Amino acid sequence: METAEIRNLLKKMEEQVASFRRSLDLDGLEEAIAEAEGRMADPSFWDHAEAAQKVINENNANKNTYDQFHQVADEVEELTVMAEMQLEDFDSELQTELEERLKLLQERLAAYELSLLLDQPYDSSNAILELHPGAGGTESQDWGSMLLRMYTRWAEQHGFQVETLDYQDGDEAGIKSVTLLIKGHNAYGYLRSEKGVHRLVRISPFDSASRRHTSFCSVDIMPELDDSIDIQVNPDDLKIDTYRASGAGGQHINKTESAVRITHIPTGTVVASQAQRSQLKNREQAMGMLKAKLYQLEIEKQEQEAAALRGEQMEIGWGSQIRSYVFHPYSMVKDHRTNYETGNVQAVMDGDLDGFIDAYLKMSLTEE
Repeated sequence: METAEIRNLLKKMEEQVASFRRSLDLDGLEEAIAEAEGRMADPSFWDHAEAAQKVINENNANKNTYDQFHQVADEVEELTVMAEMQLEDFDSELQTELEERLKLLQERLAAYELSLLLDQPYDSSNAILELHPGAGGTESQDWGSMLLRMYTRWAEQHGFQVETLDYQDGDEAGIKSVTLLIKGHNAYGYLRSEKGVHRLVRISPFDSASRRHTSFCSVDIMPELDDSIDIQVNPDDLKIDTYRASGAGGQHINKTESAVRITHIPTGTVVASQAQRSQLKNREQAMGMLKAKLYQLEIEKQEQEAAALRGEQMEIGWGSQIRSYVFHPYSMVKDHRTNYETGNVQAVMDGDLDGFIDAYLKMSLTEE
């Protein structure tokens, strides 16, 4: 890397850090952290466990934002000094170190910028992710399993924990449906960009004539709600079924009817949980998922009403896919909302989704 290129890159990084500094209320963050830590030191802090945990979570998020800013700012300053030293007395080993650290810093700055875009309600929450293959039998069910692998890889690469709440095997291959709980700070904020219909075009491995097939899979994303959100559910509106756990998400398969499926009759909403060993815990898990879905439905209803008042048309259905994955006759993954695309299909299927997530969050920011 040429010296002039390094200096230009560092100048851009300095401008980026300055932009972060202007957008962040660092003094306010510092005061909020000090106040929270003062409350946490109070002997009565844990008298109300749920409220205490909320304070801890908010404080951890504030500390993460505050500390990461200072870390990247210090790194930019240190590398700038290194670059100046290189101008005065060139050292090949120092040059190699400088280039390696610059590359890592670029990645950290991009990740930090992305995290600052997550300022919507529940962005910091865990995410509930559901996959529902469309019509097409084995083709679509196999596509669902490919997306399951993609999201699991993405989550693991970002240090999130993945818990399978419900898993229904496909008839011959793939899945009929899957529900995951992806646990970690900002999991929902990142993954809300994935909600919608995902379309695959490929030469089918299940077609003896090697014809091209198009498959669809619906991805639904909801935040895992805490008890601060009061969602009222009438027990008379519920149909509750129990069944034997099976598949990848099941415990002690075919021994007890521990799995629970709840249908909310007025909306037709169905949730299921089979991850826990006891029927009671699965019922609690399923009720939490149902409340998250009903909350999401209410938010979507409000958005549609607001869009109608503005004269906008909000497309719903299989024809309104958000992203296409083309394996044949060329290789490309394209998001139809942001027009972000890449020809590296394999990297995307291995969990490289950050470019799509970044483009969506930036688009959402400009629309607000």
